Amino acid sequence: MSQASIRQGAAGELLLVGVLDYRTAPALREAGRQLIAKHPASALKLSCAQVEKSSSVGLSLLLAFMRDAKAANKRLAVFDLPADMREIAQVSGLLEIFSQPN
Repeated sequence: MSQASIRQGAAGELLLVGVLDYRTAPALREAGRQLIAKHPASALKLSCAQVEKSSSVGLSLLLAFMRDAKAANKRLAVFDLPADMREIAQVSGLLEIFSQPN
C-alpha cells in the first residue's frame, strides 16, 4: 500500500491518493486545507480514484475539505469514490453530498 497524499492535478483538480485512516488523516487534513486555500480556481474537483483503502476517516476528510472550500468561497465536487468509501457514505446518508458539487 502506498503512502497517502493529496496533490494538485490538472486545472482545478485535486488528487487524493493512498490509504485513508487514522494514521494518514492528520497530515492529509492539513495538506488538503492548504491546497484548497491557495488554489486559484473557484471550482475544484477532488478525485478519489487513486484511494486504495479507506475507513470512515476518509469520509470525515472529505467533509472537512468541503468545509474548507466553502470557507474559501470555492465549490468542491468529489468524484470517483472507491467502493468502500461509497458503501460507508451510503450507509451514513452522505452519498448525496458527495454526488454533487457544494
